[in-house]
Amino acid sequence: MYKKIFVPIDLNQPSSWEIALPKAIEIAKAEGSKLILFTVVPDFGMAMVGSFFPKDYAEKAMEHAEYELTAVARNYVPADLDCTCYVRHGTIYKRIIKSAEELGADLIVLASHRPGTKDYLLGPNAARVVRHAKQSVFVVRG
Repeated sequence: MYKKIFVPIDLNQPSSWEIALPKAIEIAKAEGSKLILFTVVPDFGMAMVGSFFPKDYAEKAMEHAEYELTAVARNYVPADLDCTCYVRHGTIYKRIIKSAEELGADLIVLASHRPGTKDYLLGPNAARVVRHAKQSVFVVRG
């Protein structure tokens, strides 16, 4: 039923994937699906803020994010599962929605937590993904 399962990961918040990734792996194994691990390097916001960072900051941040995401895949995804990692730059929820569409994902698996826990997949970003994604969204409760 699901050919590509998309898992958004906040590399600074393991809680964004510690419960969602095992569930995505379980579904991928059962369905014979490909796993797509995904992270977003956020925008600076205002251009003025970006002017305080070194010129190559965004490039280095993207490289570091790719290295870290690949490490998550290597350490937590079984070797026999087809898994690809993608890193994008931009507004978190917009990039999740757009990239899931561009990469042909059938299902988005993300974590939700009890009220009071704060990371980027709680509240506005998760809610926007659930409301606006064209794919089914599986929310794993923490």
